Amino acid sequence: MRLTDIEIEQCLDNGTIVMEPRPAPDAISGVSVDVRLGNQFRVFKDHTAPYIDLSGPSAEVQQAMDRVMSEQITIENGDAFFLHPGELALAVTYESATLPADIVGWLDGRSSLARLGLMVHVTAHRIDPGWHGRIVLEFYNSGKLPLALRPMMTIGALNFERLAQPVARPYNTRKNAKYKDQQEAVASRISQDS
Repeated sequence: MRLTDIEIEQCLDNGTIVMEPRPAPDAISGVSVDVRLGNQFRVFKDHTAPYIDLSGPSAEVQQAMDRVMSEQITIENGDAFFLHPGELALAVTYESATLPADIVGWLDGRSSLARLGLMVHVTAHRIDPGWHGRIVLEFYNSGKLPLALRPMMTIGALNFERLAQPVARPYNTRKNAKYKDQQEAVASRISQDS
């Protein structure tokens, strides 16, 4: 069952769900908590490689990733990151979240932004039970005009769903958890797949 605003506030009060900084009461509505855009971004330098062979040897995949991903870009408060049509960029939420082993989170983009062509998570919108860290956003501009994204703007909302029982393998206890405790716009670690 999805948690209601009353249940979300209870979970925040008793520490079952931790969000830092804690959301203001007006950021909690119905079944969700608004999250804001942080100031860290990464982009693809697509001119540095003709392709990435995702089925190639791990070392070659990692070399290709290292060639095509930018270093972290930090945007100061008040400044904007411009996402052009057809571009993909990684960013991070301002808030970090910690979930227990019996709650899964879901990140949804804002309808008002989607109507302008902004996809906030492309496809990866599940926040696993046991997660701790900031949430990486996978932005894609499917619209016709560049979009100015500013740190601290409301970028999406988290919903929470209580599971019938705790999972046996919470995210932060798994040895193969590639994004454990992430705090920045971490690039793909597909080369670490087994």
